[in-house]
Amino acid sequence: MLERKENIIQNKTEDFSDRMVLLYQYLTEKKNEYIISKQIYRSGTSIGANVAESKYAISRPDFINKLTLALKEANETEYWLKRLYHGHYLTQYQYDSLFQDIDSIISILTKIVKTLKAQ
Repeated sequence: MLERKENIIQNKTEDFSDRMVLLYQYLTEKKNEYIISKQIYRSGTSIGANVAESKYAISRPDFINKLTLALKEANETEYWLKRLYHGHYLTQYQYDSLFQDIDSIISILTKIVKTLKAQ
């Protein structure tokens, strides 16, 4: 297993991306859901991709932009999670677990972006 550096938002978004891959497989294979599963797969994995890209931003505004994009993707993912739950594709337990993760990610990204923009 790869050793991970202590970067909370990077670790959380990577773990969440892994969960989105598993969720996509579950939704397509077990629930025969192909539309929303593709949407949440894209937005849910994009969060971590934007956080990863921010590490090599070419400027401070570019860094802020990448994290802002990650936050937007996180908000979209939260929306799709709610749709899947209300459409009875996710159990209460599945929804609560995924929602707790995305809520934490949104909270952290919001704090980072607000702090960076205020400086």
